Amino acid sequence: MAKTNKIITQWLRWPIHYRITLVVLLIILTSGEIIALVEPNEFPTTFDGIWWALVTVSTVGFGDYVPETYIGRGVAMIMILAGASFVTAYFASISAAAIKKQHNYLEGRVTFKGTDHVVLIGWNEKANEMIDSLRIVKPYKQIVLIDDSLTESPLIENVHFIRGNPANDQTLHKANILKADAAIITADQHKNEHDADMHSILILLSLKGVNPKLYCVIELLTEQQFNNASRAGADEIIKTYKLTSHFIMSSYLAKNGLSQFYSELNPASGNLFQVLPVTNAFIGKTFKEASHQLLEDESILIGIKRGEETKVNPPLSYVIENNDAFIVFTH
Repeated sequence: MAKTNKIITQWLRWPIHYRITLVVLLIILTSGEIIALVEPNEFPTTFDGIWWALVTVSTVGFGDYVPETYIGRGVAMIMILAGASFVTAYFASISAAAIKKQHNYLEGRVTFKGTDHVVLIGWNEKANEMIDSLRIVKPYKQIVLIDDSLTESPLIENVHFIRGNPANDQTLHKANILKADAAIITADQHKNEHDADMHSILILLSLKGVNPKLYCVIELLTEQQFNNASRAGADEIIKTYKLTSHFIMSSYLAKNGLSQFYSELNPASGNLFQVLPVTNAFIGKTFKEASHQLLEDESILIGIKRGEETKVNPPLSYVIENNDAFIVFTH
């Protein structure tokens, strides 16, 4: 009795459409075998019987094979009564499963299976702009958007939506964070600046806890949490408050429409910043000499990165050293 109960339990654990499919196949195969035995003249082979059973139970009814005897017709009636209901249930379950899967995808419940993707945390206008830029710069790059405020996917090409708390390990595993290329954490627009930064750092700790090697970019709204973000393992910290204030002040001082220039800084426009390691050919040369040489490659030398120190537009006599890196504006 216990063994029987175990078999029934395991059977009921199967998805309903799998179970109905097996029952339909069993009815078709059994009826096809029986009809071939009962009427060998009308159904010369078992395959002919199975073909007739499939056509009949699906209500297509080509009429190429028809049982002639009472026994054969009795088999047909039993098969129709038993099979038609299961076939109807089969198609209904398949349709229901397809609709459910579609709803799960829209509601962000489907696990992402891809690799080498970018995980973007938080849905806001900045995230939307980044998605547009990335789709132009790297059109085949998959993006996984994690957000717990959206009720359904924004339905953007190459964007897989997952609804949930990005500080939750289960949510991160749904985003396949172990196989991701990078993660970008945007500040929560629904919180005040202090709480938004604290929440971003908590997400960063969760990301690094699951995948310590993941390259993480975090947006901060205040200076107070900079050290905490560094301790949490951020690879890049974007101080939005400084960038915005610097751009606004530059526009005020210039008074000549710098906003159009700022839009050209978008990688989607074809121009982007890069940090390039210095090759042996540049070691010992001055900033002026390096600038002229890089201009031949249509790259504008903006500054030099030396360890943790960054010098933007240094003196022309500034000498390039080993382990330096160029900050260039190129396309």
